Amino acid sequence: QALYSRAIAPYWDLQVGWRHDIRPKPDRDWLAIGFEGLAPYWFEVDAAAFIGEGGQVGARLEAEYEWMFTQRWVLSPELKVNLHTKNDEATGTGSGLSDTELGLRLRYEIRREFAPYIGVNWVKKYGNTADFARDEGEDTDDVQFVAGVRAWF
Repeated sequence: QALYSRAIAPYWDLQVGWRHDIRPKPDRDWLAIGFEGLAPYWFEVDAAAFIGEGGQVGARLEAEYEWMFTQRWVLSPELKVNLHTKNDEATGTGSGLSDTELGLRLRYEIRREFAPYIGVNWVKKYGNTADFARDEGEDTDDVQFVAGVRAWF
């Protein structure tokens, strides 16, 4: 994604830009518009709508919370929900609630701007998206172990 972000209220930004999906094939391009900010009780929220080719419209809601065990160790549960208005058999995406992802990441902040992490994600497909996955011989839910580096500047 490439987004332009502008503050519209304390703790809230309006975002507009472009999203390019390289997986699943075929590639898709989307116009993105959404909000990102800090909700009450310190939940980080990202809500976006996407307008794609052929009249496809999607939406994504993400929420994250951070528990600080120490000044450096942080545990972050995350939830992502994806919705679409139309079936897209080419990418295996169904209309309605297509999938959710529930994750848990533990990071160590060497500096606030640089933090390696490990975690686990559980991904679940629903409705027509699950039907498309079954037709391709894929599972409708999956557990993934992740590791990486969180960095910002």
